[in-house]
Amino acid sequence: MIRRETLLASVAAVGLGLAAGAEPAAGETVLRAVMHSDLKIVDPIWTTAYITRNHGYNIYDTLFAMDATGDIRPQMVERWTVSDDNLTYTFTLREGLLFHDGQPVRAEDAVASIRRWGQRDSMGVFMMGYVERLEAKDARTFELRLKKPFGLVLQSLGKPSSNVPFVMPKRVAETPPTEQITDYTGSGPFVFRRDLWKPGNIAVYEKFKDYKPRNEPPSWAAGGKVAKVDRIEWISMPDHQTAVNALISGEIDLMEAPPHDLLPVLEADPNVVLFEWNKLGNQYMFRFNSLHPPFDNPKIRRAALEALNQEDFLKAVIGNPRYYKTCAAMFVCGTTFASDKGGEVMLRSDFERSKQLLKEAGYDGTPVVLLHSTDLAVLANLAPVAKQLLERGGFKVEMLSMDWQSLVARRAKKDKPAEGGWSAFMTSWVAADILNPISTAGLNATGEKGWFGWFDDPKLEAMKRAFAEAPDLATQKKIAEEIQVYVATEGTTHGWMGQWYQPMAHRKTISGVLEGPVPYMWNIEKKG
Repeated sequence: MIRRETLLASVAAVGLGLAAGAEPAAGETVLRAVMHSDLKIVDPIWTTAYITRNHGYNIYDTLFAMDATGDIRPQMVERWTVSDDNLTYTFTLREGLLFHDGQPVRAEDAVASIRRWGQRDSMGVFMMGYVERLEAKDARTFELRLKKPFGLVLQSLGKPSSNVPFVMPKRVAETPPTEQITDYTGSGPFVFRRDLWKPGNIAVYEKFKDYKPRNEPPSWAAGGKVAKVDRIEWISMPDHQTAVNALISGEIDLMEAPPHDLLPVLEADPNVVLFEWNKLGNQYMFRFNSLHPPFDNPKIRRAALEALNQEDFLKAVIGNPRYYKTCAAMFVCGTTFASDKGGEVMLRSDFERSKQLLKEAGYDGTPVVLLHSTDLAVLANLAPVAKQLLERGGFKVEMLSMDWQSLVARRAKKDKPAEGGWSAFMTSWVAADILNPISTAGLNATGEKGWFGWFDDPKLEAMKRAFAEAPDLATQKKIAEEIQVYVATEGTTHGWMGQWYQPMAHRKTISGVLEGPVPYMWNIEKKG
């Protein structure tokens, strides 16, 4: 039995304090987890940050969902039809769906949720460019009418990771996508206890007893989302050794992202399981800001790619080759649209070539303001490596260190780098987010309405439209490869800096953890 007073003592160093009334009820099953980051932003449409996405999966449901085979399956939708001309999709919601405030989920809620998501998410923005009309027909039925055929409608609505098209009440979904929501009424298997949420300390979720799961086995984000614990506590422990010790001693049940250098300690403990939950892995990204010098110049962006290389990042952060590999493919090695063509530049550093390109571009020494995340083990060493490589390639670099949530807030600013903005940052994507040109947020080239970096590139957008409208897979593969070559040579939006893998660690008292690109909290059982 885990003793509450022991838990409090073990995390006193990180300042965990619980509000009055925060104690779970007698007999409740409580899952205590340390996630990869603290939860500070709770609007999963406003940001692509994965901790916010994870929070979203706890409290919201989706219309469709991707299963472990990559198929898109209905979730809140009961049935749907597509017209013979492939222009009109009609969707009917399942009966009995409720929001956490007891109100029924209606078609108008789904429509408003899609509209808000479709102004923020890269794949959503792209899909909405094909939409002529989206409207509720009655309480449970809504219709999506296209201007011309777009074969990725269900794939868009079933997008598995950031940004996920979660269903919110209409009143909430009508919040402008540039503003964060303040009403956290959900539609999913757990209720967010806003009154107990203390950023930097704890986030609490309780089982929604009126949630109606599908009568199907769970598979990734699809199937029956059955909450098998009464309560979830996400406990913030910035010190990784403290978190590992808490897991070994049984004070917590699960650690989403134990540092790779501490995995041998966990492997040696007979009461701990290392679980490979995201077998497709992850990919590092070096992201440019195209609005301001120096990276408003594509030749200077290309010079940066010449200076960088995947191996140095992977060695510095992951260390153990068992958990990483270099990969020239933008769309992830071993998947449908993987190709090495053009991506070879990501595998080696050519500092002389970088300096030559800077000279040709007239680089005047404008500093690269590089944002450095300090608190996430899988990101902390990225920016220092990037700084060193860029400087060897002829750049002047100013590195600003901050915690990840502060970085997430700063990267949304379009100010000049010297006035509170930024030039570049590094992040990571789960492979499921970047498997094709439409879902890859880094390829959003719609200008200031797009993802952080705000690229405006009509040529790239035209190439993506050609991909979406391609008549067959062979043509799609050809276009995906052309996009990769273009990004690596001319329209450089970002650099892909290697694939890596992150096992989860949990106590043997925990079972039912699902595989997938997201650490899902449903289906998990706890004994003892």
